[in-house]
Amino acid sequence: MDRIQILVVGRNREIVPVLQRLIEQEESWQATVAYTDEDAILQFQQMQYDVVLLSSGIEPESEAKLRSLFLFQQPEVIILQHYGGGSGLLKAEITQALEKRIADDKARYNFFNGLFN
Repeated sequence: MDRIQILVVGRNREIVPVLQRLIEQEESWQATVAYTDEDAILQFQQMQYDVVLLSSGIEPESEAKLRSLFLFQQPEVIILQHYGGGSGLLKAEITQALEKRIADDKARYNFFNGLFN
């Protein structure tokens, strides 16, 4: 099984490694970290990510720029804003978003499958 690739973008050099560690406690999840917009863009262009996690401290202009660019390059990527709240909340946010994407993909497949049969 392929691992879920998660790009963690944040400014706080104390919080971001904690997020990375929490994410990687899940055996099937792999986290990559970026502290600047430029590094986030470079990382995003080098790998196919399932989730982009925007941590606190990102300026609204930077968030808008990153969201726009990431969704333009990969419309199916999940972008989450995480403000904290503990490891249970982080895991739930990511898991819920991934499950929603799977459900949406199934619904889309069923619609087209029924349409073309």
